[in-house]
Amino acid sequence: MDISSLVAQNYAASKTATSPEQGTGGNAFLGAAQDFMTTLQTSENTAMQAMTAGADPHALVQALAQTELAVQTAVTVRDRVVEAYQEILRMPV
Repeated sequence: MDISSLVAQNYAASKTATSPEQGTGGNAFLGAAQDFMTTLQTSENTAMQAMTAGADPHALVQALAQTELAVQTAVTVRDRVVEAYQEILRMPV
């Protein structure tokens, strides 16, 4: 048996196992980023309404709490990604 054909067969078999599925990975990250931006924009609009039109102060406090939670979540995800990257860099080759 030829080694190159064996390698090609094994590569073809493992390629489908490691390929990303539709609706996962990048799409999930994109959805999370869009939700984050929506939360920030909603909170900003609520804050502007509270400052100019006298909107409900309870809505302002709720919007600020949601924004704080979203920012804390984004910072935690960023920290974990950086930590994982640093761990990969420390791996021996």
